[in-house]
Amino acid sequence: MQQAARAKGPIVWLDMDQQELDDAYDQPKYAPNRDVIVKRRQWMSERVRKVIGAPQRASYGPTEIEGLDIYRAKADNAPVNLFIHGGAWRSNKAADYGLQAEMFLKAGAHYVIADFTNVDQTGGDLMPMYEQVRRAVAWVVRNARSFGGDPGRVYLSAHSSGSHLAGCVLATGLSEEGLAADALKGAMLVSGMYDLKPVRMSKRSAYVTFTDAVEQKLSSQRHLSGITTPLILAHGTCETPEFMRQTRDFHTALKTAGKPAELVVAEGYNHFELLETMANPYGVLGREILQQMRLAPG
Repeated sequence: MQQAARAKGPIVWLDMDQQELDDAYDQPKYAPNRDVIVKRRQWMSERVRKVIGAPQRASYGPTEIEGLDIYRAKADNAPVNLFIHGGAWRSNKAADYGLQAEMFLKAGAHYVIADFTNVDQTGGDLMPMYEQVRRAVAWVVRNARSFGGDPGRVYLSAHSSGSHLAGCVLATGLSEEGLAADALKGAMLVSGMYDLKPVRMSKRSAYVTFTDAVEQKLSSQRHLSGITTPLILAHGTCETPEFMRQTRDFHTALKTAGKPAELVVAEGYNHFELLETMANPYGVLGREILQQMRLAPG
């Protein structure tokens, strides 16, 4: 027997009722294979480390979690890519993303992955996460030479809630850390959130303490004047409607403000499948990020 259609409730955001908005910020609703992909990513990261070796570990702040996994290329004075992971602000760690390192190393770049606290550990406060990611970016720019990196060729990449945090660093964090406007030569933000208003209205407010001040401060789309870094924004066509809209709207706002921004729409990829292509020099994201860094596949 066919299940009866759910009756639509009162509209709370755009054309969505509360359940639709909640679903639009709940990735597994649109990516039922999430758990399989996460396990595969962790397994592949371990396999990659057996090939290229364990990363160097460096501290960028006073707490234990404030560390960086540094996968070093063979060449000195090489470009650097710093990755900020996602996980709904609640999960994942640097070691889970080692699979992406091999592509960068073979192309002649260092690959750095930041660890940082999560929102459950901060009692729902996103600000410590933002501040730690901001410090991680500043540390890499200022200490690139310590691991053979070129401080004049530091790039940023991020995924999901990591893209949210990275976008805030690009908008306000560089100046707050006393870095030059061109400290980062480029950034790729994949499947992120750039205005927290609808996120605050969704069920994510059950574990994130949103306030007016946090919403304003950590909505990078409201601070476009601070963004000077050339951006690649990407999303898949099988993502949630809100993650697609957030990326499109951010791109439109940047272009309207005269900022350097490119939009990549990956046909047939969901939120988690798309990130896997960053580990492949001929994948959607791998090709784009190597071109941004002016590198060829190794």
